[in-house]
Parts: sequence; structure tokens; C-alpha cells
Amino acid sequence: MKTIKLIDMTLALLPTLREGSLTFKEKLEIARSLDRLKVDGIELAPIDGGKADQLASKTIAAMVGSPLIAGVNVAGGDVAATWESVRGAKQPRLNLLAPLSPALMEYSCHKKAPAMLEAVRAQVKAARGLCEHVEFTAVDATRAERDFLCQAIAAALECGATRITLCDTAGVLLPDEFAAFVASVQAGVPALSRSELLVQPSDEMSMGAACAAAAIAKGAAGVKCAAVAAGYPTLQQLARLVEVKGAAMDITCGLRTTELNRVVGQLERMLRPRDEGQSPLGNVAVGDTAGVTLGEGDDIAEVIKVVRQLGYDLSDEDNAKVYEAFTRVAKRKHFVGTRELDAIIASTALQVPSTYHIESYVINSGNVITATANILLGLGEEKLRGVGVGDGPIDAAFLAIEQIIGHHYELDDFQIQTVTEGRDAMGSALVKLRANGRVYSGNGISTDIIGASIRAYISALNKIVYEEN
Repeated sequence: MKTIKLIDMTLALLPTLREGSLTFKEKLEIARSLDRLKVDGIELAPIDGGKADQLASKTIAAMVGSPLIAGVNVAGGDVAATWESVRGAKQPRLNLLAPLSPALMEYSCHKKAPAMLEAVRAQVKAARGLCEHVEFTAVDATRAERDFLCQAIAAALECGATRITLCDTAGVLLPDEFAAFVASVQAGVPALSRSELLVQPSDEMSMGAACAAAAIAKGAAGVKCAAVAAGYPTLQQLARLVEVKGAAMDITCGLRTTELNRVVGQLERMLRPRDEGQSPLGNVAVGDTAGVTLGEGDDIAEVIKVVRQLGYDLSDEDNAKVYEAFTRVAKRKHFVGTRELDAIIASTALQVPSTYHIESYVINSGNVITATANILLGLGEEKLRGVGVGDGPIDAAFLAIEQIIGHHYELDDFQIQTVTEGRDAMGSALVKLRANGRVYSGNGISTDIIGASIRAYISALNKIVYEEN
């Protein structure tokens, strides 16, 4: 049975997926999520933002185990700088992107066919001198002149490319036409039989997955896709193709499908444009700045409805405890917002024995040093130490805890608020971790807000461990 490769382009497509740039942490979380799905490659966009893009790529490269593919524009791309940004990855690859249709060559690169052919040769040779795994992507291949397309692919292979990707950028072909196109390129470039052929079909006419299936039937080894809808086949569509037609087509894939729906949902929420004042809870009435407002007159059904929309899946016993605590607060305050409801859930629901407990922690942070955290946790009689370096003291502390437990949990939410007033005010931290499709919350209180955050994380972690065991 043939194992097809699924290469995810979500990070490369970010400018078209959401207005405004994502933060570095958001990009890193996307990469980690895709890595957990065991995709066969994570593709990055060509470096256009200088040092900032290079730094982001370097950090992602150090954090993921999946093959990391850095894109380079053949016309004007800096191969050496791109290689430096990903060379620290466990499996680095370079992808040379070249527009090969007359229209794109002329208007995006200002090159004629002979000049583009020379650029392809030069850039592929340069990439092959740095990296063992070099890919050549024929952009807008379906509208290129067939003889020139075959010449460019043959030149790339001759200069050291080990993988070729054919793109239907315009989305103009039906599945049978796309299959015939792939077959004609294979016939025109005999050397393709000794290399890896991938396809990047468009989903412009909602037939991207069908075109992918047709290309696979003609011998394509894999498909470029995206985790969310972005004009290309999605991971979910291709996973469904393998599930339904895998036996008939004699194909399988290495995707971790048990986590697919949850991860895709997470990425869709992250990439969804946020309108000012928009509530994250859909049609529930919005009454305060935190989101939903519940009043003293709301019954248990209304309260539990909001609890579920916040992402919690509690037992009947915990639901009853939450409602009892809610009524006490509502009588005193007359209304309860989502932040207060989160705190109620964290302090009343799923109270469990402490598997992990804090022995000590040392945090170093400042405006001229990188934040570090040295944390010692107790696990029964055993003492476990972790050291984390992060973007701020709390990020470093959470990374140190992840190092100790050897697992990364998705941070669904993190909130800090004061409990008392004055210079010695008590701070309350709420941490919500997502594990196995469920949300677990922990609460911590301290005059040291970093200590409160660590306690909240450990509280949520203990709930996850208790449920899993």
C-alpha cells in the first residue's frame, strides 16, 4: 500500500487567511499543532520581512520535528538567508518557487522564458549546495507552455532538485484534465520517474480533493494542502479521501486523524477575523466586557449552557457544584460575567488530589535579559526540575513545567486579575488547558502574580492527570 505525503501550507498562506499579521506566538502554536498531527511537511512563506521573519523561522525550526520547508522565490529570493533560517530544523528543506506561465513570468518576474530557465538553474544549484533536500515548485504550471514547463523541470532535476511540485494556480482544470496534465508532464520528463512528484491543485471550483485523487492515481506521491479552507484541498478532505477510498486506491497516509478535528477547530478560531465587540460565544447575549452576563434569575440550564460554550464538559455533580457557587455570587453581585464563571469553575469543579506540587521556583527577567524559569516540582517522593526560556517570565515558567512533564498542552485561555487593592494586592490567575478535546481550568492566588500563574497551571495539570489515570 502506498503512503501518500500531505504537506501543509497554512503558515505559507497566512497573509491570505487573516487580515493583519499574527503574533509570533500564534505562528509557533500553528506549527506545533501541525507537528502534533504528524503532517509530512510544514511549509513556510518566503522570507520577505528580513530579520523578523528569519528569527521566527529559526524558532519554529527548533520547536517542531516535522520536515520544515522554507520557500524561496527563484526570481530575487535569498537562498542563503532562507537556509540560515531553517538549517536548525531536524529535517530542513528548501523549496524553489518559479512562475512558469508566460503571464506570471512577464508581470511578476519581468523575465522571458530563457532568462527564467537560467534563474532556475542558478537557484537550484545554489540551494543544492546548501541543503540535501531541494524541491522545485512549478507555479501556474497548468497554464505554462508544455515544452518550456518540461525543460524547466528537467533543468531543476539536473541541477539537484529531489522533489517536483506541479501547481494548478489558476484552478482551471477538472479532475480528468488534471490527471491528463500530470501524465503528460511525466511523459515529457523521463527523469521524474526517479524523483518525487507532488501536486498542488486549486479548490477554486470545489474539486481540489478530486483533482488530488486523480493525480495520485497517475503516480503523484503527495499533495500540498492546508489545515483550513484557503483555496486548496484541506487536511480533513484528504483524510476523508484516504478513509473512504484508501483500500480501493491502495493508499494510506501518516496523518494523526484522531486529533484532526480538534486541531483544525483550534486553528480556525485562531485565524478567524475578530470584529470589535464580537462575543466568542455566538448567539448568547452579551452584557459585559468579558463576554456573557448571567443574572440571579438564570436557572441551572442557562448556566450550564454557557459553561459548555466556554469549552467545559463537566459531570452532573460538577455542574451542580458550579451552579450552587454561581447562585451565591449572583445574589451578592446581581450579575456574573464569563471571567467570574471561569473562576467559579476553576475553584469548584473537578477538585482532585495533587499529583504534582510546587517545591520551589526561581524566575529571572528584565528588559536586558531573556526571561528564564527554574522550577522544582514534587511527584510523590520524586523531585523533578525543569528550566525554561521564554518570551516573558510566565511563558518561561510554563515551558519549564512542560519540560518536566514531557508534554505540551494547548493553552486555551490565560487571565490575570486583582483580588484586593493596594500595593500588596492579591492577584488571581486562571489557566485553561485543553487535553483530549476537553478544557481543564486551574486557579491560583498569590501576592506574586507569577507564583499565582504557576499554581493555576499546576492546578489544571493535576486535573488532566487525574482524569487520564
